[in-house]
Amino acid sequence: MAKEVKLSLVFRDMWQSAGKYQPRVDQLVKVAPKIIEMGCFDRVETNGGGFEQVNLLYGENPNKSVREWTKPFHEAGIQTHMLDRALNGLRMFPCPKDLRKLFYKVKKAQGTDITRIFCGLNDPRNVIPSIQYAKEAGMIAQASLCITFSPIHTVEYYVNLAKKFIEAGADEICLKDMAGIGRPKSLGKIVAGIKAIKKDIVIQYHSHAGPGFNMASILEVAENGCDYIDCGMSPLSWGTGHADVITVIETLKDAGFKVKDVNMAAYMEVRTQIQEMMDDFLGYYIPALNHLNNSLLVKPGLPGGMMGSLMTDLEENLEGLNRWKEKNGQPKLTTDELLIKLFDEVAYVWPKMGYPCLVTPFSQYVKNQALMNVMQMEKGKERWSIIADNHWDMLLGKSGQLPGPVAPELVKMAEEKGLKFQTEDPQTFAPDNLDDFRAKMKANGWELGQDDEELFEYAMHPSQYEAYKSGKAKADFEADLAERKAKKANAGTGEIRAQELKVTVNGEVYTVNIAPNDGSAPAAQSAGAAPVAAGEGADVLAPLEGKFFLVKNAAETPVKVGDMVKKGQTIGYIEAMKTYNAVAADCDGQITAILANPGDKVFEDDPIFKIK
Repeated sequence: MAKEVKLSLVFRDMWQSAGKYQPRVDQLVKVAPKIIEMGCFDRVETNGGGFEQVNLLYGENPNKSVREWTKPFHEAGIQTHMLDRALNGLRMFPCPKDLRKLFYKVKKAQGTDITRIFCGLNDPRNVIPSIQYAKEAGMIAQASLCITFSPIHTVEYYVNLAKKFIEAGADEICLKDMAGIGRPKSLGKIVAGIKAIKKDIVIQYHSHAGPGFNMASILEVAENGCDYIDCGMSPLSWGTGHADVITVIETLKDAGFKVKDVNMAAYMEVRTQIQEMMDDFLGYYIPALNHLNNSLLVKPGLPGGMMGSLMTDLEENLEGLNRWKEKNGQPKLTTDELLIKLFDEVAYVWPKMGYPCLVTPFSQYVKNQALMNVMQMEKGKERWSIIADNHWDMLLGKSGQLPGPVAPELVKMAEEKGLKFQTEDPQTFAPDNLDDFRAKMKANGWELGQDDEELFEYAMHPSQYEAYKSGKAKADFEADLAERKAKKANAGTGEIRAQELKVTVNGEVYTVNIAPNDGSAPAAQSAGAAPVAAGEGADVLAPLEGKFFLVKNAAETPVKVGDMVKKGQTIGYIEAMKTYNAVAADCDGQITAILANPGDKVFEDDPIFKIK
């Protein structure tokens, strides 16, 4: 009898791999019945990864979204699964143990069956506790092998890693080929090696289409015993996304496997609805290049899930860099020129940063560092002249054990800064703090939510949750979307006409002015926020373009006007490319003005503090 290979629609990752945002809950609930009607999927990826955070960013409650979105699949007997970042939960930095335990209880209660646990360092110390917490909560624990291609990441390396996870109680194993650069024959050998350890272990293969290997890889893993294959569908298949389900089905059937057929009428209806979602607002955050396969991705090995947001962010980075070049009489760069410089720099810095697998958050750390190096060198500054706190934490071992050694020049820089390399369990650097968030919610009059889900969301994404609760997130999103629509409407005219947008949040009307900014005007103030009065003294300038924050997490105490500070003291942060970059005081003195509000977009060299 032919072996059956089952299929999973990675609906969440289709969007994350294409652009920046996910559909709204009303759109998800509308499309679910038609996905079920397609008839070919035994699993659907519904949430996890960046899903919760991006919901908050455009002003929607992710808890409501997950509950309503998973329900129809349960009723149809289709399993739902999510992506989680082990020690980091659903964010870019480590979570306390009490938050990690609550995480799985909440997601199980909300209707998620399977959690795909991954650590970009493949550190068992980060993954194994999550396996245990997930199983205690009643979820199916699927432990991931983050696939990449390097001298360290061999077939033997991955088979031995899978053995550790199976011995620790993993119910399933996922080959998470997040960049699609796993070589087909090697992937087949990994699957065969895992099946030799435990014949009945369920194996699921996840890959991205970008570099062009993944159809051959799908066939190889299936022929060596893989049980589930992740798929995408038009108009979000291929490119930085995943192989289209139609092609996967026909390839597997031709190879003699038993595979469920797709209902093409339902496929076309889902395709139509996805296009409607893109036309509504999601397409404004999907760069055209993300629809294309690109063999240039073989060298840097950047993951499909990051390429969606990377291309959106790169547009802003290029704009800022070219603004600087124009001011300094230098020729501007094109997108392609900056992209090639970035890819080359990623290949250069990756080994020096210890060969972390290029998956969230470490793909962002390596990519961001490479881009920061490129930006600084283009301005005549030194490589490594800016290294974000998150990057140092990874290099120092606070996120786990790096697969390879850190380059001597970075070790020397750490020593000069008085930074120490760590070998202890990374969980020790994130002490329990749920009680602190409970107290803050009580003080704000906020409900903990059904199954403590609002507590979970606040503790997992503090700054985004506060912006969501205040209405600022929705107002900022609406302003950004209006600006993108204005740019598209005026494409080819060379101008963006000023317009006024009214946004209603929690019954309060905000007025947001959309106008072109060539860098000579101050950064736009947040919707509804009053400007901060300027004081006397020397300006502290933003070291790069991004969003300004006084703190990077709820445990920090923000500086305020009147505070005395020391030279080199961190007084704020610029959040750029999902990492927080410290802003240091240039001198000893007193803060006389804070010139931007938390969450404001600032450009490089914008004054953000005054110190006298």
